[in-house]
Order: sequence, then structure tokens, then C-alpha cells
Amino acid sequence: MQRHLSTIKKLAYPLFTVLLLTGCKNENNTQQIEETNEVSNDTIPEFASEPLVKDNYTADPSAHVFEGKIYVYPSHDWDSGIPEDDTGAHFNMKDYHVYSMDSVGGEVTDHGKVLDVEDVKWASRQMWAPDAAEKDGKYYLYFPAKDENDIFKIGVAVGDSPAGPFEPQEEPINNSYSIDPAVYKDTDGAYYMYVGGIWGGQLQRYRNNEYQGEEDVYPADDEPALMPKIARMSDDMLGFAEELRDVEILDKEGNPLTTGDNDRRFFEAAWVHKYNDTYYFSYSTGDTHNIAYATGDSPYGPFTYQGVVLEPVLGWTNHHSIVEYNGKWYLFYHDSSLSGGKTYLRSMKVAELKHNEDGSIETISSYANEDAE
Repeated sequence: MQRHLSTIKKLAYPLFTVLLLTGCKNENNTQQIEETNEVSNDTIPEFASEPLVKDNYTADPSAHVFEGKIYVYPSHDWDSGIPEDDTGAHFNMKDYHVYSMDSVGGEVTDHGKVLDVEDVKWASRQMWAPDAAEKDGKYYLYFPAKDENDIFKIGVAVGDSPAGPFEPQEEPINNSYSIDPAVYKDTDGAYYMYVGGIWGGQLQRYRNNEYQGEEDVYPADDEPALMPKIARMSDDMLGFAEELRDVEILDKEGNPLTTGDNDRRFFEAAWVHKYNDTYYFSYSTGDTHNIAYATGDSPYGPFTYQGVVLEPVLGWTNHHSIVEYNGKWYLFYHDSSLSGGKTYLRSMKVAELKHNEDGSIETISSYANEDAE
């Protein structure tokens, strides 16, 4: 907490204080989100790293090693003119670019636009955080988008190269819903998709995989929080081989994290990596802005909460991926530094991630000289 407070003090910028104290429910939050998130020139902090791309706004970076390179699949921010609100309507992304690099810190190649919302028959708007996977020489781009009824579904597009382009399927994945697909390939060759996000991600509108309507319904603060979902992928990678099921996140006493536990409970942005035979489930806590992590013995979980991977960044959202490359682990993330703090104009970055001898992850700050007073 001390590092969080020093960050807030350094920025001297009241929005963070408001956000860190908010509740989890999607009620009465419009005012806090509409407050400016820009930073004046005399309060710009020092950041630990530079944006990987400066000619586009890129967010939610999903990084993978394909064909000996790092390929990154981010969402593509732009200023659509839609006012900010608590449903995330201002995150009105409409296409995807793919980026690659031969080395971390080296040149980043933009492979151009690989998919546009106009190419997706079932999608109407808001192409949010994507992910990608490879199987048998084919590459699959998974993406959330709203259909004609403004309900998020998960789509898939197929290509012959990790750099795209990708040809979308005519329909979304059957029985898919919510946002932030993340596909994990286990060491036994099985593929799993994780999905889910509350608030604008609509997870709160489902029970037992059934849509309950437009009303947002959350468990009580002392009840188990809404959980992300998982399903094993079908052999053709175009659908689910089973129904989506809950991914439990527990405290160290074995109790499910509760709705009111904003510092630890799941909000969005699921990701899984495996280290020394342990599965690490990492995710965003949303309105408390941490990337947290939990560990388990199976891709299905349950996962036990362990701590924070990445502390709050400049901007409202926090979204990441974790990848191993040439014997080192890296965290890809975004912040709003390039846009001067505009929360819907973000830029992807990278930092080295370190596992301690006991398996814990060293907490990362996006700010330089974080401990300096």
C-alpha cells in the first residue's frame, strides 16, 4: 500500500484517490469516470518504460512467441468522440493491428490492420481486448465485440500467418459471452479459453451461462464474487468442447473471494501462464487497478490468491499478458502516458517479470524511482 500511496502523491492528481476508494458495483460511477484523466506538463511523472508504439494508440497487449518472434495482439484505441461513461462506450475500438519484435527492446514491426469490424458480419461495434493462438500451422485471432443487440460475444478469425490477415467466421463462438478471451495452450497440448469481465463486460447479466437481461445484478458484498469462466477448446479451435464453467479464486483459507473484496476479486483481463508446474492465473481488479495473481494445480483452478503483479498505472484500466522469451519472462501491459492521461487512448509497454525462488512474483511498478520520496 505504501507504494500505491507514493504513486498517488507523486501524481498529485485526485482521480486516483477517488478510484481507489470506489465500490465494485456499476452504480453511481459515471461522475468519477467522466472526470478528466489528463496530466498537466508540470505533474507528468517519470515512467519505467517507453511505449512500444507511438504512431498508434494500443491497449490490452496479448503477447505470444510464434515462429521464434514475439507477436503482440493489442486492441486499437482511437478517439471516436463518444462521451465517457461507466459502460465503457468510449472504448469504441473498430479494428486490430498485429505487431512483432525479434528482441525485447528491439525494433517493433507493425504488420498493419488485420481485421476490421466491418469485415465481421455479426459484430456491430467495440472490438475489445483480443488474443491469439496457433495450432497445426493455423493462427486464430479471438476477439470480443457487441452484436446487433449490443450483447458481447466472442468471435474468431483464422489466418495462415501470425501476422495476419485473419478471416472471420460468420458467427460468434456458440454459447460465448462477455469479454477478454485468453487462450492458454497447456503442456499436454490441450487449449483452454478464459473469458469474463464485469461492469461493461456484462458478466453480471449471466447466471448459469444464461443471459438474464439488461439489468446488472451482482452478489452481495459478503457473497462470493462473480467468477471468470473457462472452457476447453474444440479440436478445430473454432468453438468450445464443453460448457463454460466458473474459475474459483480463493483466499489462503480456502474461501472464495467476495464481491466486496475490491482489492483482490476478479474484474476482467484473465491470463494464465505456467511456471515450474504451477498455473498462474492473473487478472485485473478493475476499480482498484491492480494486476493480481493466484496459483493452482490445474488450468481449471481453483486458484489461491497470492499478490500483485502490477500496481496501478496512469489511466483507468489495467490489462496485461505474460510470456517467456529466450529464457526470460516479460509482462506486457498498457498505460495512458503517451496521451497525457486520457484513459481511452493507451499505449502498450513491456517490463521484465521475475519469479522468486518460492514461486512468488516480484511486484512491478510502471513508474520510475517508485520508492524515492
